[in-house]
Amino acid sequence: MLKLNRETLTDKIYACWIGKNIGGTMGVPYEGKTEMNDIKGYATVKGEAYPNDDLDLQLVWLSAMELHGPHQLNSHALGEYWLRCVPPHWNEYGICKANMEYGILPPMSGELNNRWKHSNGAWIRSEIWACLAPGHPDIAIRYAIEDAMVDHGMGEGTYAELFTAAMESAAFLVQDIRELIDIGLSKIPVECRIAKSVKLVLNAYDNGADWKATRQLLVEDSADLGWFQAPANVGFVVLGLLYGEGDFKQSMIYAINCGDDTDCTGATVGSIMGILHGTEGIPADWREYIGEKIITMAVNKAAFIYGWPGCPNDCKELTERTVRLIPGVFAANNIQMEFTDSHDQYEEEHLEKLKNRDYAEILCSRSGYSYDIDLMYSLARVEFIDSPKIKPNETKKVRITYYNKTQQSQNISFRFILPEGWTLEGSHSVMLESRGAALNMYETWEAAVTAGEQTVHINRVIVEATSNSHMITGYIPILFIG
Repeated sequence: MLKLNRETLTDKIYACWIGKNIGGTMGVPYEGKTEMNDIKGYATVKGEAYPNDDLDLQLVWLSAMELHGPHQLNSHALGEYWLRCVPPHWNEYGICKANMEYGILPPMSGELNNRWKHSNGAWIRSEIWACLAPGHPDIAIRYAIEDAMVDHGMGEGTYAELFTAAMESAAFLVQDIRELIDIGLSKIPVECRIAKSVKLVLNAYDNGADWKATRQLLVEDSADLGWFQAPANVGFVVLGLLYGEGDFKQSMIYAINCGDDTDCTGATVGSIMGILHGTEGIPADWREYIGEKIITMAVNKAAFIYGWPGCPNDCKELTERTVRLIPGVFAANNIQMEFTDSHDQYEEEHLEKLKNRDYAEILCSRSGYSYDIDLMYSLARVEFIDSPKIKPNETKKVRITYYNKTQQSQNISFRFILPEGWTLEGSHSVMLESRGAALNMYETWEAAVTAGEQTVHINRVIVEATSNSHMITGYIPILFIG
């Protein structure tokens, strides 16, 4: 049982959104500059927060969670919200939407032809998942990866969101910055570029390098990736947190002065510091400068479902609606929690498990050239052995892994619907054993698909799947790119 003090938790979430608003507003004037900055505070007009997609997209995700609930919220649902509610078409945002408009599902929508899959669009919107799963990083990253895969596939941009979501979730219980960084690292592949950048900052800080020298090391290490990429910018966030040594203003100034995606780095530092120290830790003068109103720029408010609450107008409303969802999110993930008027209560071993890698390794093990189809009684994961791109008369191998979602064994038989002139070699059924004591009984089916004389842009091979134990017939599209 996890018991969280309602008043303290609400204050920390409120401070997270205020800190996000402050950092985004302060960093906006310098966004995209590759040189170092020398800021001391705001350069914006007093009295109003600046609009920022970092916060905007999380307002959409909040509405998606309210409508679909924690059981049904996945990359498919979020992808639909991308197409309907998020107007911008820049960089990875535009690429993922162009892919999804052709029926390409996540994470392949964020992987295919996406030179921005290592960029910053995902980790900047991780706070909503952390605030919905306070003190439980594995729950936070469950939703964070469904979010990030849509526009970043299985690239560094996705690992970056797992890192920040885990840090932010753990910050509700853990106060030490270094410990939070270690928790974040435990949720991403050891050899990924995000981990490399974070460790570079840690080593430089431990060896006594000043912040400017550390910033230069990050720039040089990420030079091959180019501008506006996640590894360097996540490194700037970690730099700000370490060199700021717990001071809200100084931490944010260090991060923004590193340059590059400054609204993102400043906003993430602000949100983490807000969670750590609550509203008492936010400087009154910086808070009063912009107030708590939320100004949007990347949301089509008219596209929200009729009769459902739209975007929150301020940080207070955003906080109230976030807190309202927390018990349901924990219940959906089989965690017992309740609000209390006394102090937080949790077992010491819970803190020890925050750095467990097992669940994160499962999440990160999948291919970017894959996607899931829910058949109710089974989850089918389609995965291309090398690439989904195919030429006339070319043969490609594809794998579908079927995960049994029931307590009974079942035979699943297949019928194939192919484009004219195409052929498929593969078995016509699989046997799924009962889950029983095992949590993930599955069976893998493989096939070789050969294109005909002609291909078009999107070529659909349909696997019609019928279970002997269930009434629903599932249709699994295998999408080949001509």
